[in-house]
Formats: sequence, C-alpha cells, structure tokens
Amino acid sequence: MNETTVPRGDFEATCGHVKHPAKAPARCASNAPGVVRLDPAVSTLALPVPFQVSFEFFPPKSVEMEETLWRAITRLAPLGPRFVSVTYGAGGSTRERTHHTVRRLLSETTLVPAAHLTCVAASRGEIDAVADDYWAAGVRHLVALRGDVPAGGAYAPSTDGYAFASDLVAGLRKRHDFELTVAAYPETHPEAASPQADLDNLKRKIDAGATRAITQFFFDNWTYLRFVDRARKAGITVPIVPGIMPVTNFTQMVKFAAATGATVPPAFARMFDGLDHDPETRKLVAATVAAEQCQQLAQAGVTEFHFYTLNRADLTFALCHILGLRPRRATDAEGAR
Repeated sequence: MNETTVPRGDFEATCGHVKHPAKAPARCASNAPGVVRLDPAVSTLALPVPFQVSFEFFPPKSVEMEETLWRAITRLAPLGPRFVSVTYGAGGSTRERTHHTVRRLLSETTLVPAAHLTCVAASRGEIDAVADDYWAAGVRHLVALRGDVPAGGAYAPSTDGYAFASDLVAGLRKRHDFELTVAAYPETHPEAASPQADLDNLKRKIDAGATRAITQFFFDNWTYLRFVDRARKAGITVPIVPGIMPVTNFTQMVKFAAATGATVPPAFARMFDGLDHDPETRKLVAATVAAEQCQQLAQAGVTEFHFYTLNRADLTFALCHILGLRPRRATDAEGAR
C-alpha cells in the first residue's frame, strides 16, 4: 500500500495478515491484527463496543493547583480508567512532586497509578532506587521515557545513566515485573533522523520489554492509522494507544504542538478564532472537535484511548460519556475517597 496515495474516503491500514470483509466493522487499529477501514459516511454516534480509557495528570506546583488536580481526579475516577499516569518535568524538575502525587493516589484512591520515569539528569543508581521505591510502595506500572531537557538545552546521555528509553526499559525489566509503557510518535519525534529511524527506535523499546505504547497527541486520524500500519508491518504487536488532547486552550496547544512536532490543522485556527475570552463557547467547540476525532477512531477499530487531561476533567468526562462510559456506582468501584 502506498501511504501517500490512499484516498481518505476508503482507507485501509493493514495491521496484520487477517483481512476483514469490506462491510464488516473493523476492531484492530490500536490492538489487534486486521484491516482498518474508515468510512466517514458511517455514523459512530452509537458505539456498542466497550472502551478502555486512561488519563494523564501532571504534578501540581501550588496548593491551588493541587486542589484543581484532585477535583479532576475525583471527577474522573468513577469512570474506572485502566490507569492514570503522572508526568515527570523536563530534566526531572518535578521528581518529588511526581512521587508525592503517586503516593497520594496509592493511599487515597483505588486508581492504578503509572509513574513517569525518565533518563534525564540521573544516574542508573538513582533511577533504580526510584524504581525500587515505587515497587515497594505498590506501583506496578511505569511510563519509561528518555525525557526532555529544560528549554534551550540539547539532550546528552548521562555518563553513568541510562542513555535512551530503550536502555531504561531494559534496566527496569531486569529489576521488577513492571508493566512498562513507552511513547510513540505518529508524526515522528522532532529529534529523529527520519520516520523510519523513529519507528526503529520504538521497535527497540518494545523488544527491550515494553508492553504498550501511547502516542503523542495528534489531530489527523489518518496519520495515526498509517503509523499503526507501519508499526505492525515492522513487527510491533503491542497495543498502540492513541493519545487524545482536548483543546482547552488553543494558544497553549499550538505551543505544545510546536515542541512535539504535532501538526495543527489550519481549520483549528478558524474554529477557535475570537474565543480567547469566551471559555464556554471554546469548550463547546473543543468538545465537538475531540468527539469527532474519537468517534472516527472508534469506527476504525480503536478500543482504548489515553487522554491528556491537563488536570481538567470536564472535556475528558464528556468525551468518555460520548464513548459510552458511565460512572461506576460507589458500591462497584470506589475511585477517590
């Protein structure tokens, strides 16, 4: 299949060797082998397939931000996420706050925390000690990343540390039986030499012991589907979960996209134009855009989504509702106590 000439109205992404009939609903984009067929004429308002979700939070910098974070956690917890991840700041700048948030999740909720762990500015001994502490505390899921350096710097491996994420994954796998998630980049990591080099790096992380990949956020579903197709052909069989970022702040999102290499569709600028001081309308537009993206991905076979919440619950909760998720009763699952 020529990736550059596939018509958008009739896209097939070969995720494996099993082909579904043209009219059959495909359920393979992120997890299973098969063919993804996306027909924009097919309604996806009714989504009978059960979905799994996970949420990303970042450690707060102040008391006020901590209150905001925990309001979001309390709101989203009853949806029963598979796990919730807690980020690590550039250069390990939020290390202690990340640890504090993870410990609080363990002690005050029944949520499954997935702590981010990076290679930047730390020796192997320091990273191993953090991993050992997490294991002893009951953490069984880590998100293993190379990590970013503070703004303006260039990445250089620590002489006594793990050089890259694949090395970190291999080291963590030797220490404990963690579930290990890594990052994937449908539009290629900004520092990668080429798309193929970036895919090769993802393959190294999986071969080292990673059990799933979560993508950087994206807005063009075709980019994600083609990426999954390429990954399957390269022998990557673990789930590749799409990372979804509801656009709560367009200006901020553009900055995020520039830093990560994500493409912002030109139509977004028109849709959010004039809404800087109209948060209610901005939320409605953001919900509409993200809902359409999730619904199309669901029709293409995606059954798991990872939401970058930015510590805000409303849009993510609404999207989960559209996907068919409903809060669990307190007697079924107590999310946040």
